[in-house]
Amino acid sequence: MAEFFTGGRTIDLVLLMIALEAIALMVLWRMSRCPLPPLATLLILAPGACLLLAARAALAGASWVWVSSLFLVALFIHLVDLRQRWQERSRQDPAFGARGKDFLQAANRKDLP
Repeated sequence: MAEFFTGGRTIDLVLLMIALEAIALMVLWRMSRCPLPPLATLLILAPGACLLLAARAALAGASWVWVSSLFLVALFIHLVDLRQRWQERSRQDPAFGARGKDFLQAANRKDLP
């Protein structure tokens, strides 16, 4: 049982569950039972999957280049997801974008409590 955890098999199992979750959510979206379109689903799940792949690569003794590349891919996808959500929220609530700008200006002036 210890080898199951230390050998990376648990990570393989979690990656399989993430893939099954993505497939299930996409099927539900096609049946109009899930509000998340496939791209949003992938943007939510992909960063976590990349982090798990980085952990799996590290456990397998992969080069630091591969591990750090997977970290960077996870970060990039996460930032794309945040940008998508921010833009969607701004479209739904135009005041949201203005509040975000006000917050950033206050943060620059250090007016925040």
